[in-house]
Amino acid sequence: MAAIHDLLAQIQDEALRDRIEQEVNRLTKTKKFGLVFEQHLPECTPLYGIPIKAGVKVMIEDSKADKSLYIVLSVEDKHVTCAKKDNPIEQITVDLKDVVRVAEFGEPIYPYLEPVDEVTNAPDSKLWHTLIEADNYHALQLLEYLYAGKVDCIYIDPPYNTGSKDWKYNNDYVDGSDSYRHSKWLSMMEKRLRIAKKLLNPNDSVLIVTIDEKEYLHLGCLLEDIFSDASIQMVSSVINAGGSVRTGAFSRTDEYLFFVRLGNAHVLPLPLGTEWRGGKQKSTGPVLWRSMLRGGEASNRVDRPNMFYPVLVKEGTNDVVGVGDSLKISEDKNSYVAQDGCIPVWPLKKDGSEGRWRIGVESARSNVEKGYIKANTLKGRITISYLAAGVVDTIENGGITTSGKGTELEFNVIEEHRIIPGTAWQIPSHDASKNGTAMLKGILKDRSFPFPKSVYAVYDAIRFFVDDKPHALIVDFFAGSGTTLHAVNLLNAVDGGERRCIIVTNNEVSESEAKELRKKRLQPGDDQWEQYGIARYITWPRTVCSIKGQDITGKPLSGNYSINDMPMTDGFKTNVAFFKLGFLDKTAVALGFQFKEMLPTLWMKAGAYGKCPSLSGDGLPEMLILEENKFAVLIDENCFAEFERAIRDTSGIETVYLVTDYEVNYRSMSRSLGGVKTFQLYRDYLDNFRINQGRD
Repeated sequence: MAAIHDLLAQIQDEALRDRIEQEVNRLTKTKKFGLVFEQHLPECTPLYGIPIKAGVKVMIEDSKADKSLYIVLSVEDKHVTCAKKDNPIEQITVDLKDVVRVAEFGEPIYPYLEPVDEVTNAPDSKLWHTLIEADNYHALQLLEYLYAGKVDCIYIDPPYNTGSKDWKYNNDYVDGSDSYRHSKWLSMMEKRLRIAKKLLNPNDSVLIVTIDEKEYLHLGCLLEDIFSDASIQMVSSVINAGGSVRTGAFSRTDEYLFFVRLGNAHVLPLPLGTEWRGGKQKSTGPVLWRSMLRGGEASNRVDRPNMFYPVLVKEGTNDVVGVGDSLKISEDKNSYVAQDGCIPVWPLKKDGSEGRWRIGVESARSNVEKGYIKANTLKGRITISYLAAGVVDTIENGGITTSGKGTELEFNVIEEHRIIPGTAWQIPSHDASKNGTAMLKGILKDRSFPFPKSVYAVYDAIRFFVDDKPHALIVDFFAGSGTTLHAVNLLNAVDGGERRCIIVTNNEVSESEAKELRKKRLQPGDDQWEQYGIARYITWPRTVCSIKGQDITGKPLSGNYSINDMPMTDGFKTNVAFFKLGFLDKTAVALGFQFKEMLPTLWMKAGAYGKCPSLSGDGLPEMLILEENKFAVLIDENCFAEFERAIRDTSGIETVYLVTDYEVNYRSMSRSLGGVKTFQLYRDYLDNFRINQGRD
């Protein structure tokens, strides 16, 4: 219908145009049943930074009136002469800076990953997450080549199509005045969900999609159509208890989550607090006190000197009466003089070495005042226990009643056991204002992002399906501010897992920012423009800062994560590679001229183990044996005998790429290697994207 109205607008005869419009409008009002939308609305992706030359497709940059596709006829003196794709007779000449090269869905593309940046906070770990800056449709095409049928969980928070220009279609914002916005949204979602289905493990995986009241009915029908063989359930989750005002209507407090379960995927019973049971208490029992002595990684005094301080216990009792100041790393604990009648208890490990407490001085003093810290004496040794932040929150929210303090503190609490909750979630930690917007502001300061999710809301949603999968592969192709990767890092920190996360986001700037940048005569593709895009201005800085445990200015993050009481300033022991999706020339690939550009793609296909390798210089080696990355590449097939010996002598190689034009040679070499996955280059790559063009 959108195409019909564009054609109608070109009719010069006003009376004829009005008459045809009346008939078209009458037909569109005909009663239809089920999910009906424009399945073939055109959608193009702008390819900023890709050269414009004769024969390629372009659009007029930021034109509100003209969204036609043009074919470039010539480029001369910074001017481009083009002809309309659907009307070659109609030609125009415009400035080169005013056109952008585009890719239509359905035409073959040959993607590659251009390294942008990386953060390394666990140099000895082989676990690397990935952030990809790209239009997510083309990124999904690449991910299908890399991980078809291998993804355990996809979590996405797509644009809600609120009518407030929260997403783009054909390089233009879709607003509430667009009569085709619902149809465009469904068309956009359908293309992406069909590829997403191919990524998921058909035997055991889950797709999680969040949405609000604007599109939940349409989305539900679309999911039923695409995932007809899956089990689908919808959950209502309160994300703003105060409510968002709707004029003349009920205020909105919740949103919805669709859980699409494939194969044997099922909800895992988890140890959950009273808030998951509607506040109802099952039984009375002792609360879980935790040792205040930090264990595991980063548990020594030198790791966090400010968390080495004395807890003061009244002599001859187990009464905690105060907390002393932390000592500088150069100060000896034996020089500390406690107040009369008090014994200083230090964070010492069983072997006598100096450790550190789990919480800082001020938090400890607050807990002592409330009676949430106690001392225990066993065989002459005094140890300190405390109540974790999650228990304290439950007490202060009324979920646990208490009496007394410290060793005399008594509780009325539920007995912890694993449960599967209902479909109505009212969880305080899922508050998007406190644990989404406020948390992001604490990290990025004056940089803003609209409506980020609570990190705990994402954490809980995915945990119900990957708690028992410590090596799960999790994908989010509407990454936004990067909450999903943040949540996966938190989950790994809690249980020691090595789940890998791939997130994808474009690098769009907001409409208001775009106006300001154009005033400065900047345009998409310029470095100064791109630095304010979502990927580079929000997603990547949030990722780096949360991992390093510092804000955008370099100062330590304040506060603790409520899940495990881990200080945010501890960060996460993990690594992330940041790439931008680009496109290769298929002829250059076939001739082996773009192997260096393809190397990150080969790294990801082999499992993304270790730091992504790179090559410098003009020439190529005869072979690459990358033990850290668990893959190898034979570039010159004449060296196969030497390559085979190297593979045999190297432990841990799981994937091998063989560069050869001949199928018979590839099969012979593959058989000789045995026991490893092999792929023929460059045929495997080129055939995948040529054969699968325009696929559903």
